[in-house]
Amino acid sequence: MALAITESNFEELLASGKPMVVDFWATWCGPCKKIGPDIEALAEEYADQAIIGKCDVEDNDGLAMRFGVRNVPTVIFIKNGEVVDKQVGAAPKSTFEDKLKAIL
Repeated sequence: MALAITESNFEELLASGKPMVVDFWATWCGPCKKIGPDIEALAEEYADQAIIGKCDVEDNDGLAMRFGVRNVPTVIFIKNGEVVDKQVGAAPKSTFEDKLKAIL
C-alpha cells in the first residue's frame, strides 16, 4: 500500500536513502483517481526497493509548493535527495514503472 506522505514525515522518509516516488493528488481530481490503483500496485511490487506514496495537496500545500506542483496529478521521482524525473498528468502504469526502474 502506498504511504501517506505528509509535510511531517517527508524528511524522515527522504533520510532513508531509498529512491522515492511521490504522487501529488487531490480528492476532487479525476485523473488522480485514474492513476491511484497503478501507484498502489507499484507500491506493493517495489516495497523493498523504494518508498512510494501519495501526498494530498490540499493537506500538504507546503510540500506541493516546495516541489513546484501546479497541476495534479504530478508524480515526482527522487534519487539521492534530488528530483530526477517528473510526470505531470495521468499516464499508463508502464510509464510510472519505467521511470521508477530508472532510479533503482
